[in-house]
Amino acid sequence: RAIEDLTFNARQGEIVGFLGPNGAGKTTTMRILCGYMPPTAGVAKVAGFDVVEQSLEVRKRVGYLPETVPLYTDMTVFEYLKFMADLHHLPEAEDRVEEVLEVVHMEDRSESLIGNLSKGMRQRIGLAQAILHKPEVLILDEPTIGLDPAQIIEVRNLIRELGKERTVLLSTHILSEAQQICDRVLIINKGRIVVEDTPERLQA
Repeated sequence: RAIEDLTFNARQGEIVGFLGPNGAGKTTTMRILCGYMPPTAGVAKVAGFDVVEQSLEVRKRVGYLPETVPLYTDMTVFEYLKFMADLHHLPEAEDRVEEVLEVVHMEDRSESLIGNLSKGMRQRIGLAQAILHKPEVLILDEPTIGLDPAQIIEVRNLIRELGKERTVLLSTHILSEAQQICDRVLIINKGRIVVEDTPERLQA
């Protein structure tokens, strides 16, 4: 089993970190919560909706950034985000794309080909597509993996900003990362939560 007897909640305006080694069950949990993979047992609810029974309602309210961002490298940044906005049936899609480009500080790269951008820039595009439809919940799987130190700081600041008005669940296997971004940390090992507390108290 990937996860077992795993129970937790996350409130609006809270950044919750999933901390644990590779293979602990973090990605599986996130895939279940965003309706990407059904659980074999148990109940999971996002914004009050059941992930199995009301999957479409959950998907409307969740923004998901997988560990490997699925980008179309032959599109420009603007084309890709406009395509994603159209998939969400967003009204005034072009205006919304302009807005999220400003949020992720990439308005000057809107005409750049995605294939020509650095990993840090691509990560920001991934975040942009995750927030396009103004989701109540953001689920980010190892959002700073493979970035250089300057890019890590940028993405962390962006996540903090995004977490002010929505629920953010992010996974990492780096303790310092969880300490710097999260309000609360769940340490998961072998599919179970072994401890849950604030970063300060965990440190102590």
